[in-house]
Amino acid sequence: MTNLKKLIDIMSALRGDKGCPWDKEQTRDSLKPFLLEETYEVLEALDEGDSEKIKEELGDLLFQIVFHCQLAKERNEFDISDVIENISRKMLNRHPHVFGKAKYKSKEELRKRWDEEKKREGKHKESILEGVPKALPSLLRAHKLQKKVARVGFDWEKTEDVFEKLEEEVKEF
Repeated sequence: MTNLKKLIDIMSALRGDKGCPWDKEQTRDSLKPFLLEETYEVLEALDEGDSEKIKEELGDLLFQIVFHCQLAKERNEFDISDVIENISRKMLNRHPHVFGKAKYKSKEELRKRWDEEKKREGKHKESILEGVPKALPSLLRAHKLQKKVARVGFDWEKTEDVFEKLEEEVKEF
């Protein structure tokens, strides 16, 4: 039995007839705070650089993923093997320079190919600002939005340049 299979079986037992009452009553909504908390604990462990703590916190996050997959399996939506298959396929498609014959001369060319693949997958949005989760903490969301707009020229060295651009944009109204 693989370690992942062992964890899946543990989760199945926790949710089963003789399982844990707390685990059995959990829903996607009730688990959201735990998923978020475990994610932040992974980030903290990464910042600290303690490999044992990183390993522990990644395990806790993996448990949350397995938990959500179990809930989906119980609803006949998907299971963890579907999740693994999807992400594997996605990474193979998005990295033809590694898993195929594609060659790229620059990071910019690679980024363009990445964006084209996301568009082909139906993940490319009409607005460059779409696709940044609204639930992100404010500073992280602002950072992600800024990175997106910087790719289309909205990035300046000096504050004065920002005001010039703002004035230009206001005049367009």
